[in-house]
Order: sequence, then structure tokens, then C-alpha cells
Amino acid sequence: MRNPALRTLFFAALLSPLVPFVATSVQSAEFKMGVVDPQSVLEKSKAGKRALEGLKEYVSTRQKLLAKDEEDLRNSEKQLKEQAPKWTDTEKKDKEGHFRTKVQDFQKRAQEFNMELQKKQKELVDEYMKKISTATQAVAEKGGISIVVDKGSEQTVKIVIYSKDTIDLTEQVIKEFDRTNK
Repeated sequence: MRNPALRTLFFAALLSPLVPFVATSVQSAEFKMGVVDPQSVLEKSKAGKRALEGLKEYVSTRQKLLAKDEEDLRNSEKQLKEQAPKWTDTEKKDKEGHFRTKVQDFQKRAQEFNMELQKKQKELVDEYMKKISTATQAVAEKGGISIVVDKGSEQTVKIVIYSKDTIDLTEQVIKEFDRTNK
């Protein structure tokens, strides 16, 4: 059988009776799918709640500092307007320049705070997504689930439009997450 076409035809004829058995065995393998809402796991789990509270405290502290700085700026501006008529042009320019520098410093601090907050949020989400993924994997393996899809939520991108409650693993993942992340 040196002819490749003839060899292919021979093997096709030889293997064709086996195709229904292979297809049946593949179809009979159970395929289970689940969905999970990572946002809910983060918000409802004990460790997730603690992390979110820590982030809220951090934000609150920073906002208080910025609010105090903003109040100081308003007081400085008020004084500037009240005392401006008493000053010479040179003094006025000097005081206004000093005030502008304070405003720019405040804006820079506010921008740095926002960037720092975004970084902290990203770090928190990245860290907890790894933990949520591990908990999801454990639940899926226990339940013989082949694939788990991010359900999403109203706050995040919604990937799953509809799912039966029976395949929603979120509550099981929250329990596993709490068990492994105390």
C-alpha cells in the first residue's frame, strides 16, 4: 500500500464502524457548568467584608485630610479677598501667587490620592480574585463541574444573561472562601 489515498481509504473503512461508539462515549460524559458572582463573594464573605471595610477606612481618613486642606484653602481665599484692598500691588501679586501654589499643591495631593486609591482597589481585587478563583475551583472539583463562568453583576460587566439557580455556585463559593480565608 504505497498509494497514500488508498491507505487513507483503507483506514477510514477499517475505523468507520468505531465512530458511533466513540461519539456515544463522548456524549455520555456528563458536562456540568456553573456560574459564580465574584463581586458577591467579595461583598458577602467575612474576609471580603473585612478587606472592604479596611479600604473604606483608608478612604475616609484620606478624605478627611483633603477636606481639612480644602477648608484651609477656602479660609485663605476669604482672607485674601478681605485684605487685598490694604496691600500694595506687589504684595497682592505675591499673596495671590502663594495662594495659587497652595491650590496647585492641593490639586496634586487630591490627584495622588485618587491614583493611590485606584492602585489599592486594583491590588485588593487582584488578590481576592486569586482567592475566589481557588475557592471556585475547589467547589467545582467537589461538584464535578467542568466549567464555571463569571456571572457578573449590575456593578460589573454582566457576562451571563440567564442561568438556573441550580448552577449558581456563588453561595457555595462564599462558604468555601470563608472556610479557607479566615
